[in-house]
Amino acid sequence: MNYYSFEYPYLIFLLIPILYCLYKCKEYKKSIYFVHLHLMAAKKRFMKLEWIVKVAIFTLLCIALSSPIIIDKHNPFNRMGKDIVLAIDASGSMNASGFDVDDELSEGKRLTRFELTKIVAKEFIQNRYMDNLGIVIYGDFAFIASPITYEKEIVSDMLEYMTQGMAGQNTAIGEAIAMSVRSFAYSKAKTKIIVLLSDGEHNSGTISPKDALALAKEQGIKIYTIAIGNQGEADSPLLEKIAKESGGVFYSALSAKELQEAYKSIDRLESSKIKSRHFLAKQYYYQSILLLALVLLLYLLYRELRR
Repeated sequence: MNYYSFEYPYLIFLLIPILYCLYKCKEYKKSIYFVHLHLMAAKKRFMKLEWIVKVAIFTLLCIALSSPIIIDKHNPFNRMGKDIVLAIDASGSMNASGFDVDDELSEGKRLTRFELTKIVAKEFIQNRYMDNLGIVIYGDFAFIASPITYEKEIVSDMLEYMTQGMAGQNTAIGEAIAMSVRSFAYSKAKTKIIVLLSDGEHNSGTISPKDALALAKEQGIKIYTIAIGNQGEADSPLLEKIAKESGGVFYSALSAKELQEAYKSIDRLESSKIKSRHFLAKQYYYQSILLLALVLLLYLLYRELRR
């Protein structure tokens, strides 16, 4: 939430003596008599305009001295929210198409499961206004593609660079959970969530899903699992067990639309307090006001030289 303010608002009161002086303190000039004086007299209309311009200049200078700013009142480091890690399957089967049949997300293009998952996940990331998010990509192994952060644009950009197969062609669900748990190493949130998406069966890695689940439960991390693709392709019983034992929820998505609905359901979770240092973003605008005052001053000098 943004609002307008002044860094030194009391300097606005300088306008009171300045405007009083402009109005009351008349410039004294010694009278000199000439013939046909009316030919040399300044037009009254210009004299009035000159006074208005002078008032405007001093007003702008006082406003600039007061340092007008726009303050971002929203504090991303002290808010209601959660720490969420999206663990996304990038195995060989995620290269399959047909997941987007009659779905507006594809915009008429035939996209792979991985490409559609990125679109839906990106939408989810942008909607998690009060939360910190991170991304783990997994295949034969798992790696942290983006650490947990509040910077949504960075997370979205990193997701955009991810490609299917970059972590191998198999599915290491145990590795994915263990690496996601590791992502919470510096987390201060009370609510920690892993959203694990898979379209296959656990068939790779050195860590079993059972051991990885034990690690998550030890740290109080909920795991929400999503099985995508055709019926029977993903190991739904395993994913359902992981979700149930960790306190999460299991979802099955046979289409991109159902995947969207699964993420929206997770989006309705309760929030928890994240505590950290105070932060305010300020944007300064005194430069623009000084520039305007300079333009008016140059205008007065130009008119004076022409007289």
